[in-house]
Amino acid sequence: MTAYDVIVLAGGAAKRLGCADKPGVRVGGRALLDRVLAACDGAARTVVVGDRRPTARPVLWTREVPQGGGPLAALGAGLRLTSADHVLVLSADLPFLGPGTVDALLAAAAQPGREGALCTDPDGRDQPLVAAYRVEPLRRELALIATEHGNLAGLPLRLLTEELDLARVDAGPDAAFDCDTWDDIAAARARIREHGAVLDEWITSVKNELGIDLDVDTGVLLDLARDAAHGVARPAAPLTTFLVGYAAARASAGASPDEAAAAVAEASRKATALALRWEAEAAESAETAESAKSAGQGGDTAGGAKPDTGREGTGTP
Repeated sequence: MTAYDVIVLAGGAAKRLGCADKPGVRVGGRALLDRVLAACDGAARTVVVGDRRPTARPVLWTREVPQGGGPLAALGAGLRLTSADHVLVLSADLPFLGPGTVDALLAAAAQPGREGALCTDPDGRDQPLVAAYRVEPLRRELALIATEHGNLAGLPLRLLTEELDLARVDAGPDAAFDCDTWDDIAAARARIREHGAVLDEWITSVKNELGIDLDVDTGVLLDLARDAAHGVARPAAPLTTFLVGYAAARASAGASPDEAAAAVAEASRKATALALRWEAEAAESAETAESAKSAGQGGDTAGGAKPDTGREGTGTP
C-alpha cells in the first residue's frame, strides 16, 4: 500500500451552518472530524488545519495565514508539516468517507504519469478535497500560484487542479457527500439509521467510543444472541454476549487484534453450543412430558381419580 500523510481542512467559517463549529457537529454520535480521521488512520502523519479540539486520535495542528484564507492557503499550511511522497487531502465534513475510498484514491494517484487522483460526485463534478496528490507536483504548483498572485489567500482550488494531471475516481454517491447545511446534516443523520446501515454504524461508533480496535464477525454475535434468547430466555441474549466479550478479553490479554478477534469467535462458538444444548434439553423434556401424558402417566390417574394430596408433608406413605 502507498505510504501517505493526510491533511484535513477544518478551518472554514461554515457560514451556511450559521458559523457553527462544523467539524464538531455529531453525526451518528461522532464528530464529523473524527469520522474523517477514522477513514485515514493508516496515515504516517495527520495534519489538521483548524482550531485545536479533542480528537479520537493524535494529530498535528496548524492554521492557514491569514486565518480564513481559504482552501489553498490551508493546504499550503498543512503541506509544510508533511514528509511522505503522497498526501491525502480531505475536508472535515465527510460523514461517509471510508477506507475503501482512501485506498482507491491512493492507488489511482500512484499510477505512472499521474500527479494525483480525486473523487467525482454522482453528477460528475470534481471533488478536490476528497483527493490524493503526489507531493512534489503539489508543492510546485502551489509555489507557482503563490508567486503569480502574491499569496494563496482567497484563491479557488481550481487554479491548482487545472494544472495537475489527475485521475478521477468514482467512489459512489456517499464518499463525496459533504455537510454544508443543516439539511445536509439531517440527511446524513437519517441515512445512517437506514435499514442495512444502522447496525454497522452503531458498532463502529461504540468501538470508537470505547477505544476498541477490533474487527469481529457481528453475524456470529447476533446468531449467538438469537440462540440464547430462543433456547434459554430472552434476557439471556444481552447477558450472554456480555459474558462472551468478557471471556474473550481475558483470553486475549496482550494479544494482537487478530488473536483477539479469534478469541471472540471461539467464546461465541462455545456459548452458542451451550445455548443449543439447553434448547435440545428443553425440547426433549417437552417431548417426554407429552409422551407420558398420552400414555396416561401424567396429570390425572387412570379412571379419572386424582392423586391423594391430603397427606402432603405428613411423612406418611
